[in-house]
Amino acid sequence: DVQLQASGGGLVQPGGSLRLSCATSDRPYRRYTMSWFRQAPGKEREWVSSIDGVGSSTQYSDSVKGRFTISRDNANNMMYLQMNSLKPEDTAVYYCAESQYTALFRITSRQYYRSWGQGTQVTVSS
Repeated sequence: DVQLQASGGGLVQPGGSLRLSCATSDRPYRRYTMSWFRQAPGKEREWVSSIDGVGSSTQYSDSVKGRFTISRDNANNMMYLQMNSLKPEDTAVYYCAESQYTALFRITSRQYYRSWGQGTQVTVSS
């Protein structure tokens, strides 16, 4: 099984920035779409952003578009989420996940992901 390890969360003031990282144990010749989801207290887990297997295509939810940037470094089995202009409503546990597809297909549905990281807490507060 592929192991995912998310890190980089913390407490930040509104308007600040954080960079989340996700390390994967996946083999270098298998590159699947990877995504970030988040779950706020009392809410459903929601899709945030995705990047395809080769890192050439990305998508973002409307709530983070223009503020967050997803990227990946396949040589080092890493994925990142650069979060800028953070807002209190961005407060959540952030999860990285690996899709069963290599392209950006069915990316918003949790059922099509085969591996999940343990989550990292992001708190935006003054």
